[in-house]
Amino acid sequence: MSGALDTGFIEEWQPGHDGVQFYTRTYPAASPRAVLLLVHGFAEHIGRYEWAHARCAHNGITVFAFDQRGFGRTALDSAHKSKGSSYGKTDLHSQMRDIEWWLQHLRNEYPSLPIFAMGHSMGGALVLAFATRSTPPPAKDSVALLSGVIASSPLVLQHVSTSRPLRFLVDQLSKIFPNLLFDASLPNQYLSRDPEVMSALESDPLVMQKGSLKCLSDMLNAGESLYKHDYQNWPSDLPVIFLHGDADKVTSYKASREFFDKLQAKDKNFETIKDAFHELVHEPKGVKERFMDDCISWILERARNGRHGTNGTTET
Repeated sequence: MSGALDTGFIEEWQPGHDGVQFYTRTYPAASPRAVLLLVHGFAEHIGRYEWAHARCAHNGITVFAFDQRGFGRTALDSAHKSKGSSYGKTDLHSQMRDIEWWLQHLRNEYPSLPIFAMGHSMGGALVLAFATRSTPPPAKDSVALLSGVIASSPLVLQHVSTSRPLRFLVDQLSKIFPNLLFDASLPNQYLSRDPEVMSALESDPLVMQKGSLKCLSDMLNAGESLYKHDYQNWPSDLPVIFLHGDADKVTSYKASREFFDKLQAKDKNFETIKDAFHELVHEPKGVKERFMDDCISWILERARNGRHGTNGTTET
């Protein structure tokens, strides 16, 4: 599926459900067979996925991505961002509403195409949570818009858990100072084995490893809720695939497998990427291409056949 790719995309500022302006990118496929909504991870932005999204478009999948509220250009572009937007300012309720909003947007834009959602890390937990929330948002008819979910290194649980006293303190303070920024930095070398990725991260003005107290509290609580009981709400006919490196030092590979095993989905797959770190899309050459090609193949198979497939686990 490789080769010289045109990385052209359409960038737009578009209002969300509450009027907040979002920075968005669309990578249009010439003859689209499916649409993919990308939900990026904590403290990053959609510009980091350019090569991967171009690869999707080259293979018949139109990609729509947005810098989440509180992150990327949505939070930091002084010329275009909304007055109330600031770095780290977000919460689980808003994130669920945002995913719902953009899914409805994609259904209106591409009424005849199947829609898939892919999330990485925090974004992986968000797309899983979107399908399992027992109370609105989202509405059940919005979940029904999805033809499949891809969870890349999802934050179900942390690789090394934050101490309970600190979690309690953050939870309590988030009720008083929800938008107060808190340092949540991790060593960049935990993210990828590619030294060029490390260098790019260090010089990227849109990457700040901080989050609001409310964002951090909701992020960790949502993962635990998924792990402990929300898995029971998974729609049995909604296909899902997990892709996780077994050397991930950020999110728990073990918890991801255990969550997968508990899901009562008719079509579910788990792919272990041997020796891979957290950001599978930024692993060294050969690994990242195979990761994306596996995602593309999974989407196109279900785009052809509807909500059908086989359960299984693989190692690569």
